Amino acid sequence: MSSEEKRAWIYLVVGAGVAAVYFAAVLSKVPGADVAQIAYVRPMLIAIGAAIGLAIVAGIAVAVASPKEAGRVDERDRRIHRLGEYVGFYVMSVAAIVPLVLAMTEAAHFWIANTLYLAFVLAALASSTVKIVLYRRAW
Repeated sequence: MSSEEKRAWIYLVVGAGVAAVYFAAVLSKVPGADVAQIAYVRPMLIAIGAAIGLAIVAGIAVAVASPKEAGRVDERDRRIHRLGEYVGFYVMSVAAIVPLVLAMTEAAHFWIANTLYLAFVLAALASSTVKIVLYRRAW
């Protein structure tokens, strides 16, 4: 498994895991509550920081475990990365319509922020998933 494929796995697992914990913690407070009173900003910032930090630490751990592979990228890796990023871009572009519509209808900031965060998470997961599938298909 190349270091780029390992990195895609890291992003997939970290992105899904951190987002699942965040949404479980924050959305569990929604039933019967006024969403304007739910404290979501700090948990969201912590989730974003945790995802970035965990991805960096895991990436370093993978590089230390196999230093000969670290940083070695060939044309196939570049093409897979590019296609995965394209898919992530399109997912983000489509998913960002929801928070845009919520902002236009003057929905609560809670829903706008959380749907935008979800759009970023979906884009990252789609990008990583496409990369992993392409690596597994021996493309």
